[in-house]
Amino acid sequence: MSARIAIIGGTGVYDPEILDDVREERVETPYGPVTVNLGRFEGLEVAFLARHGRGHQVPPHRVNYRANIYALALLGVERVIATNAVGSLRERYAPGHFVLPDQFLDFTHGRPATFFEGGEAGVYHVDVTEPYCPQVRRVLHETGRPLGLTVHDGAVYVCTQGPRFETPAEIRMFERLGGDLVGMTSVPEVVLAREAGLCYASVGMVTNYAAGLVDYPLSHEEVLEVMARNVANLRTLIMEAIVRIPAERACGCAQGSPLAQRLRAGARAGSEPR
Repeated sequence: MSARIAIIGGTGVYDPEILDDVREERVETPYGPVTVNLGRFEGLEVAFLARHGRGHQVPPHRVNYRANIYALALLGVERVIATNAVGSLRERYAPGHFVLPDQFLDFTHGRPATFFEGGEAGVYHVDVTEPYCPQVRRVLHETGRPLGLTVHDGAVYVCTQGPRFETPAEIRMFERLGGDLVGMTSVPEVVLAREAGLCYASVGMVTNYAAGLVDYPLSHEEVLEVMARNVANLRTLIMEAIVRIPAERACGCAQGSPLAQRLRAGARAGSEPR
């Protein structure tokens, strides 16, 4: 079974049982194997991938982002909705709110961030003027209103290396650079999705105000507590949005991607592209 839509579950979102008829599939990629759950929702075939593995076993700087995105592309996925736990740099983005980033600032280092390393893969300079798919973002934003959820459309996601939290000095710097949210996983995931010609949108759940904006230390337990209280709303938002996404893609996310072209050619030939 192939799936046109995928959910990448981040911190606190590990359960594929939001789908019916779930089965597990191991997908072999040039970057390593990936376990993906495939199931159905409202007649749609949907893939579910736990970014950090079962039970949050993999820290953000060790996630095999290339294998994950490549596996989804091999399965025929065209749209990806990813979840991210984020800290807020702005008072208007309060804990429990959902935010849909439209831009990012990359402060990661040492993470493999491209499928194009030269050699046989060639060199490709992907355009990320609009890194997060505007069509999928719009559907998510419009879905949140009738559900009574606070969903903000448009924000700058600052991606840090992790797994440590940021210092107050770093947060002040990010704020002055125009950052609105801080997290550890959106990059290079969003860039790799664009290289693969996938429509990618992120739903950031605000779990806390960033370091220095509150008078107590941050903790992973706090993040998990807020996620646990709001995960039902997050699931509802995503699943309601999935059935509203038009079948036709009305964006430029797949334009010019040589990897997407190779993957499509391999699918038509009935073999895995290399």
